[in-house]
Amino acid sequence: MIDIRKLAARALLAMSFAAAAHGVSAQTYPSRPVTWIVPFAAGGPTDALARAIAERVARELGQPIVIDNAPGAGGTVGAAKASRAVPDGYTMLVGHMGYMGAAPALYKKLAYDPVKDFAPVFRFPDTPLVLMVRKEHPAKDIKALVDFGKANPDKLFISNAGVGSSSHLIAALFAASAGIRISQVPYKGAGPALIDVIGGQVDGIFDQTNTALPQIKEAKVRALAVTSKVRLPQLKDVPTLGETVLPGFEASTWYGIYSPKGTPQAVLDKVQQAYLKVMSDKTFTDRLAEQAIQMLPAEQYTGAALGKHTEAEVARWRAVAAKANIALD
Repeated sequence: MIDIRKLAARALLAMSFAAAAHGVSAQTYPSRPVTWIVPFAAGGPTDALARAIAERVARELGQPIVIDNAPGAGGTVGAAKASRAVPDGYTMLVGHMGYMGAAPALYKKLAYDPVKDFAPVFRFPDTPLVLMVRKEHPAKDIKALVDFGKANPDKLFISNAGVGSSSHLIAALFAASAGIRISQVPYKGAGPALIDVIGGQVDGIFDQTNTALPQIKEAKVRALAVTSKVRLPQLKDVPTLGETVLPGFEASTWYGIYSPKGTPQAVLDKVQQAYLKVMSDKTFTDRLAEQAIQMLPAEQYTGAALGKHTEAEVARWRAVAAKANIALD
């Protein structure tokens, strides 16, 4: 019969040896600032959410978390950089659906493997997207926009945060599902992509709610539809794509924190526990919910759950990319 106490003691001892091998002590970690790599430009939704969570996790860990913005190639540049970091818990990746879920299906050559090269630490809440157009666009509702796209192939210009970003992927999926051809305009982040919609240089964008809501509230853009399953409390008059032109359509951006493979489990556990404590603070989660960020059941925030979700998403996006004919060099 297996003695659970002895098994647990062996596991703890093994984690201690693993930490020591990398010059890291779980008891003293972190003893200096930790870096989170965000593979997009500052000011976008990924950056904004990462900074909000990093600030709270840093308080729990007792050391600052420094955000390192490393944009390029839809996030794959930053992800590759993180995969090469020393696996000591001091450099982690803010991953999301694009470069940690869809990238293996999109790129013929990828400098990292989202599953094999990383250890999942914890998952963020999900963020739906809003399809917005410039104020002067002739389409006043989502049906009119689809009709415009059908009547004007390749003349509907939709900006995105970069090739392989969630705004790019969801726009491609939307176009394929609606049977229209759009022209996608990639930027080095959602911030500059949104600025050009506001300025009228492009027609529209699929942007995440945490950065879209302020622009909608100030009437800088016009919201036509949301990608969530049901309407958002903050945008009660904006329909879902599923209830209008694309029955059953639903999509949200998911995120997670990853560490290079080989990071001591005891260190990963310590960071995860700090995050779970943050997410148990209702004041903080209510503040996120006000931005239409969707909370998840507590068990889905763990590293183990993120690992399973990542594997499932890699498989799902291979099927989606084939169906929507999305491919990159």
